[in-house]
Amino acid sequence: MDMKFTEPVFIYDDQEIQYKFNDTHPFNQDRLIMTVDLLRKSGALPDKAVLTSRSATDAELLRVHSATYIEAVKALSVPAPEERWVREAARFGLDTDDTPYFPGMHDITAKVVGGSILAVDLVMTGQAPHALHLGGGLHHALQSKGAGFCVYNDASAAIAYAKEKYGAKVLYIDTDVHHGDGVQWSFYADPQVGTLSIHETGKYLFPGTGAVNERGEGDAFGTSVNIPVEPYTEDDSWLECFSEVLTELIARFQPDVIISQHGCDAHAFDPLAHVHCSMRVYKAMPELIHRLAHQWCEGRWVALGGGGYDIWRVVPRAWSLLWLVMSEQAIMSQLEAEPQLRLPQAWLDAWQGKSPVPLVETWLDPVEAWAPIPRRQVITEKNRQTKELAMMYLK
Repeated sequence: MDMKFTEPVFIYDDQEIQYKFNDTHPFNQDRLIMTVDLLRKSGALPDKAVLTSRSATDAELLRVHSATYIEAVKALSVPAPEERWVREAARFGLDTDDTPYFPGMHDITAKVVGGSILAVDLVMTGQAPHALHLGGGLHHALQSKGAGFCVYNDASAAIAYAKEKYGAKVLYIDTDVHHGDGVQWSFYADPQVGTLSIHETGKYLFPGTGAVNERGEGDAFGTSVNIPVEPYTEDDSWLECFSEVLTELIARFQPDVIISQHGCDAHAFDPLAHVHCSMRVYKAMPELIHRLAHQWCEGRWVALGGGGYDIWRVVPRAWSLLWLVMSEQAIMSQLEAEPQLRLPQAWLDAWQGKSPVPLVETWLDPVEAWAPIPRRQVITEKNRQTKELAMMYLK
């Protein structure tokens, strides 16, 4: 591919909508459709910015997954898998309520991985300054095991590809409310990859990892950084921890490229976690990453999707804000002048009838109407202590 884009690229493929376990599963790709619709109705996603994905090759998957695992995924992807593979599904983590095997699983997930690798190619070759792939961010999959709604780990595959093809030093930033465990363990002993994950403490939440003392091993000690925040953490505390640690880490690590994962399940409305952030975080956080990418990496920034289970009130706004920041849309300056700027009426009209809850009608949340968290000061102090511990051994 030798196209040149002067603007950021939005990678989107209808096949990724089929990444779906079953009709009652919380991982619901309608959120992608709603996000794209919101951006289009906002006039912020021209057709020329959108590229379709490609499929990852087996060789690209093998950088981060075992051959036996890929074989199992393929075997469990057919409409009626052989009995021996059904018996083996548990061994590969593909028989749980969280991550059950489904028809077409291999082809669909290989497309997700390919989209994230395409994003790396676009950015590392200078064909595009930034690239966003919201279908990606499946950060829990391990070398030989599916987990946490994730079959193949596209984030790990994209990092491994950036390292191997471009010799890049990669900083991975994970803002999902669940710890980015699959990516951390893939590169735990690799000094060329830094990982920063800010998430709700694993004391109470899947996957139970991401303690502040998980710092990498061998030559990579100090390159794995975790900020496990307390339940009911709010915007100010979350942003303080994230901003201070990331700003210091990137200055020391000095990566060639940032690959960030943007699960938006730290929002107060998310049903699967207990962090209490508002949409303000999902504006300020990409603004910081964008600025740091230009400061340290000549602008090279690949962003991926991730978790987010309030698909009506949270995900479309949060992911749209990420693109609005990345592509420097005029809406952002409007939002600075008018914090209660409304969403496009056409989008509200299109989705309110389908939503089981009243949609939020503004880009940012009316947090002044939210009930205050009673333990705010205690939570803030505990997070500050965690932040200081996280910064002790940065490399």
